[in-house]
Amino acid sequence: MSDVLNSPAGAPKEVPLGGGCGSGNCACKSQAQAQRAPRSFFDDTDYGTPARHADVDVTLEIDGQAVTVPAGTSVMRAAVEAGVNVPKLCATDSLEPFGSCRLCLVEIEGKRGYPASCTTPVEAGMKVRTQTDRLQSLRRNVMELYISDHPLDCLTCPANGDCELQDMAGVTGLREVRYGFDGANHLKDKRDESNPYFTYDPSKCIVCNRCVRACEETQGTFALTIAGRGFESRVAASENKPFMESECVSCGACVAACPTATLQEKTVIMLGQAEHSVVTTCAYCGVGCSFKAEMKGNEVVRMVPHKNGQANEGHA
Repeated sequence: MSDVLNSPAGAPKEVPLGGGCGSGNCACKSQAQAQRAPRSFFDDTDYGTPARHADVDVTLEIDGQAVTVPAGTSVMRAAVEAGVNVPKLCATDSLEPFGSCRLCLVEIEGKRGYPASCTTPVEAGMKVRTQTDRLQSLRRNVMELYISDHPLDCLTCPANGDCELQDMAGVTGLREVRYGFDGANHLKDKRDESNPYFTYDPSKCIVCNRCVRACEETQGTFALTIAGRGFESRVAASENKPFMESECVSCGACVAACPTATLQEKTVIMLGQAEHSVVTTCAYCGVGCSFKAEMKGNEVVRMVPHKNGQANEGHA
């Protein structure tokens, strides 16, 4: 059911460095917009950060490839639109950039350090490198720290095959972890199963903040927060209450945003991962929210709001 349209490699030569004239109607801007193919309804690509809209386009170079995007676009999104995937855990295009996971580090010519591509806006003439030996080493070390405080139960985990942490371990080439479990860890943290629809397993939490941000930015409930500091930081519902005693409304935004099995639907735990999905429209009211019915055979495993649904835009 995939119909993904690939974005072009670069912009036409007529588009000047730094974009169009700024009027919003200039010929060079129109050409740049025409060069960027529209996104298909069935395109599930995660661009890392939300799209930006501006009257001015910016041209930069990513891994030697010319890319033209609207001003204000993040380096990460510009890279993905050019077909370059940057590793990430805390970033997703349904939430504002946060910059906490440090996996999306890049090198920018003329700038010191390794800025996070999700929180760095594009600039005219910028030259970005996303794949170097140094970046690969840094990302692998970051992943090593994540895995050093994470259960090694991938084969029996309900998110096996649908886990971004698992994916990023492969992307970064992590093959061994130098740090054992002898010191302080969260592997025995108690699971919260009070909610009838999903479980919360803090032992698998990487504190990416995506669930908290989804609760705030998408749902507007503000039921979740990060409690504690440093190594003791953990997601908490209201004042460290069980989910069913908190202000949680069971909307599912946090579960959809979670990149690991920290927040997991109970139906997935019982039935296993879905085998295929069908796009459908919710008939509960007249709004017309789009959903993906993720199925195993003829049985529905879970309903996921479709990110490209015009009525609900990935939420319900």
